[in-house]
Amino acid sequence: MVLRIILTVVFIIVCLALTLIVLMQEGKSAGLGAVAGAAESYWGKNKGRSMEGNLVKITKVLAVLFLLIAIVLNLKVF
Repeated sequence: MVLRIILTVVFIIVCLALTLIVLMQEGKSAGLGAVAGAAESYWGKNKGRSMEGNLVKITKVLAVLFLLIAIVLNLKVF
């Protein structure tokens, strides 16, 4: 019972964090910049080290946590 309450609280925190992180990200619409080759600039090549790249990584981790906790909470073991 206590573990279920703890997991529910963690699940709510993960849900809120995931929502905020997704809303903080920029849109993926490249526009005409992709046609002109602007995506191959310094910022395009080093996107994984930028703030946007970090937000994408955090989103992936939170999404996996969301799915795992949702599955565990749905089990009727405890």
